Amino acid sequence: MSAFLAQLRAISVWANREKDDLSKITIPVWVVNGDNDRMVPTQNSYDLANRIPGAKLTIYPNAGHGAIFQYHEDFVNKALEFLK
Repeated sequence: MSAFLAQLRAISVWANREKDDLSKITIPVWVVNGDNDRMVPTQNSYDLANRIPGAKLTIYPNAGHGAIFQYHEDFVNKALEFLK
């Protein structure tokens, strides 16, 4: 229980701090998520991709935190293309 409470405190501190400036990231970035992720809210993926210049975003429908496993064939094909 103490670890859980410590994690909640850390999340609270993190959530209330100023957003980092991601506009200086110059490497290719691909953000991947499901449209129903309870661990990493999907809205965060949109925010992240919007804040990194040129970032690519893929949101898989009807998928949760394991979207890359639910859509493994499509993900692998896109990952190979991204890494070229």
